[in-house]
Amino acid sequence: MTGTIPLGRVAGIRLQLHWSVAGIIGLIVFMLGAYWLPTTLPGHATVFYWLASTAAALLLLVSVLLHELAHALVAVRHGLSVDRVTLWLLGGVARLRGEAPTPRAELFISGVGPLVSGVVAGVFALATWVLVILQAGQLAIIVAAYLGMLNLAIMVFNLLPAAPLDGGRILRAVIWARTGQRFKAALWATRTGAGLGFLLLAGGFVSVVTRGIEGIWAMLVGLFVLQAAAAERQQARLGMALGDARIGEFVTVGATPLWSDLSARDVLDSPLGNDGSVFAVVDRDGTLRGVLSPRRLQDVSVTERNRNTLRELADPLSQFTTASREEPVTSVLSRYDDPRNSILVLDQGRAAGLVPATEINRLVAERMPGTAARRAETSPNGAAARGDTEPNPPSDWWYPGQRRGQ
Repeated sequence: MTGTIPLGRVAGIRLQLHWSVAGIIGLIVFMLGAYWLPTTLPGHATVFYWLASTAAALLLLVSVLLHELAHALVAVRHGLSVDRVTLWLLGGVARLRGEAPTPRAELFISGVGPLVSGVVAGVFALATWVLVILQAGQLAIIVAAYLGMLNLAIMVFNLLPAAPLDGGRILRAVIWARTGQRFKAALWATRTGAGLGFLLLAGGFVSVVTRGIEGIWAMLVGLFVLQAAAAERQQARLGMALGDARIGEFVTVGATPLWSDLSARDVLDSPLGNDGSVFAVVDRDGTLRGVLSPRRLQDVSVTERNRNTLRELADPLSQFTTASREEPVTSVLSRYDDPRNSILVLDQGRAAGLVPATEINRLVAERMPGTAARRAETSPNGAAARGDTEPNPPSDWWYPGQRRGQ
């Protein structure tokens, strides 16, 4: 997701906040501070209603973060790496690198989120009881009770057996364990997800017609579930088509390692770069810093070639989707955000080469005809709308056998 604010790291996992969270925080603060709290507990100063509603919204945000962080930490414990945890408009997303290796791991990774939400609901219920015993202020008591009920609702909703909810992933784990077929299990879970999405959408629409804007939230959630279930269904079908193919099998652009402190002149005066490979820019201690294309190097002006080092010229690793050589293609594609960019394949931390966007689209088109065209239609440069069959790669990259600007 673009437009995020970093929140730091927990156990090496990046936490970030999407700008859309401001919308849900503002909505909760407004609904509680302007309507629900004054109606439920009249007689307090307006400032206290706004303070209580703000505290409720922020604590709910923390609760959702704990839910997603639990998924991420258990995934790490089962051998998966986690790119980041992002909080956004409709909750949170833990971005895992790869798929659970076994049904048991899938069950634990999926089940821990609702479990944590249930524990948090219990904590707020206990806090409500303690506040009542201590005869605390009414606003503090009702906020604690409200958060307890909300977290309980989050737990129950997420346990519904429908993808992409946690309950859908639990259902997938159960079917996977019984049948031994991961992707067929995923297809079953997405069917229930589509059914849930339609029910939420229809129920929300009826509520809007009969009761007002209260049903808008259900409609938004229904749309999200429908879209996410469709995306997971497509991924499951692609997984069935690709089988156990590994990303390392499709490397078509090699990577030549070069020290990062070399100047552009040092390389241009050597015979390197004539074999169509790219340069893996590496520090003297072996740390990979980025990737540099021969074309980018040749574009450096003559007057700057002695000043610019390869480290300054290289595209950083953050601009690539990275994957280990033995990682399944389906796992890589699940986090392949921009279909214009190449995939950087690593072998024990060293750059093994690139899988260009054209190669990925060719592979997908061979296994699932029509998919590449759909991916192009949704790509930022709108390649399919111009009559192309594949999205264009970035303009400063050149690949062997490919015409410049193709």
